[in-house]
Amino acid sequence: MSRALQAAGHIESIIHTGQHSDANMSEIFFEEMAIPQPKYFLGVSGLTHGAMTGDMLGKIEQILINDRPDAVLVYGDTNSTLAGALAAAKLHIPIAHVEAGLRSFNLRMPEEINRTLTDRISHWLFCPTSTAVKNLKAEGFGSPTYKIDNVGDVMLDATRHFRKKARWPVGVPVELQKTPFVLCTVHRQESIDDPKTFDDLLSAFELISKQLPVVWPVHPRARKALDARGARNGFDARGALAAGVHTVAPVSYLEMLGLLEACAVVATDSGGLQKEAFFFEKYCLTLRTETEWTELVEIGANALCGTKPAQILSGLHGKQPVSLGTSAFGDGHAAEQIAAKLLT
Repeated sequence: MSRALQAAGHIESIIHTGQHSDANMSEIFFEEMAIPQPKYFLGVSGLTHGAMTGDMLGKIEQILINDRPDAVLVYGDTNSTLAGALAAAKLHIPIAHVEAGLRSFNLRMPEEINRTLTDRISHWLFCPTSTAVKNLKAEGFGSPTYKIDNVGDVMLDATRHFRKKARWPVGVPVELQKTPFVLCTVHRQESIDDPKTFDDLLSAFELISKQLPVVWPVHPRARKALDARGARNGFDARGALAAGVHTVAPVSYLEMLGLLEACAVVATDSGGLQKEAFFFEKYCLTLRTETEWTELVEIGANALCGTKPAQILSGLHGKQPVSLGTSAFGDGHAAEQIAAKLLT
């Protein structure tokens, strides 16, 4: 997308808010994917949702006042997404929202609030699926004010481009490459901040590990919860997990692709990883009671398991074969379509 815009004479400036500040979840992505270094780094992290969004909003607004861009492009459903969109809207700068129209219909999720509000103030709504388009139409987005396009999913573009560069993570036993295992991740606030819910998920991982090894890249939020759990109970948090649960520090993008290539099943509360599991034709246990990616549930590639161990094990036993087939997520050229729409 950047190359197409640059070839047409446009300049793209990247703003890195700092929301994901861990080196394994930030700098490594720029290095591995050869993304140009951000023009601006705001260093906003570790705050409550409101404080984080407000701090970003003020800093992004000043950048936009100084640079006066023709458009602001925002992705997904993070606090950064909403802050960037709000700053642009207040200055009457057109907004393009990539991954528009997704809905879990759970307003307790910060991500649902962020994407719903961002859609409402955006001009270009680039949807990854036909379901996303239908969601917007059902919410009254049919007026000429909104330019709605189903361009496909940019994550499919990235998967196809970088899959050949996938690599095995340091710290994960190499013998697991040839052994079926379950790739598990949890990072959402609602999964981790409630000790009972987090305990349930840990119990599920341990029960799964009695049937298949578990590889768990531990998100910084989950690491803090593990440490707090250990402190409450008077033991070393990692030492208390079953031997079949292999924990590792957050992995890079190419290392995650390596794990997806080798695993048998994915268990996650991540929206993005649900899709990537499908792109690798791996069955996914979603550790939530709802998902934005309803298409995957409808075709049997994804099971909504919640956070209770019994439900998660039931989902594992109900594993279905997954075939990418004719993808509902486009043809792997979403970025090119977005660039073309912006240029016209």
